[in-house]
Amino acid sequence: MANVESDRAGQPEVAGGMAIQVCYSPRPRELDTVSVSLPHGSTVADALRASGLLQRHGLVLDEHLVTGVWTKLRPLDAALRDHDRVEIYRALTVDPKEARRQRYRKQPPARR
Repeated sequence: MANVESDRAGQPEVAGGMAIQVCYSPRPRELDTVSVSLPHGSTVADALRASGLLQRHGLVLDEHLVTGVWTKLRPLDAALRDHDRVEIYRALTVDPKEARRQRYRKQPPARR
């Protein structure tokens, strides 16, 4: 691993590279996070390959994989900056509005 120094904000900075965090939530309330060190000029795809999350969760690096950086959708060829957080998004199984309706129906009558 490369030398780690501290920048002005107190965040670790990799000498000669970037510190990137890659996250994936395979199921609700479960998060798999990996920190990787990459050279400047690396892309989202580079971070995904270096993290090992694709292999660990049986995902394929192709145009159907939905990714983002800090909650903003980004393509696989998007350039990264130091301390970026790359996120892999999974498909929704239930429409969010319908999920809220179902939770509301399960509440006891006193809370309504």
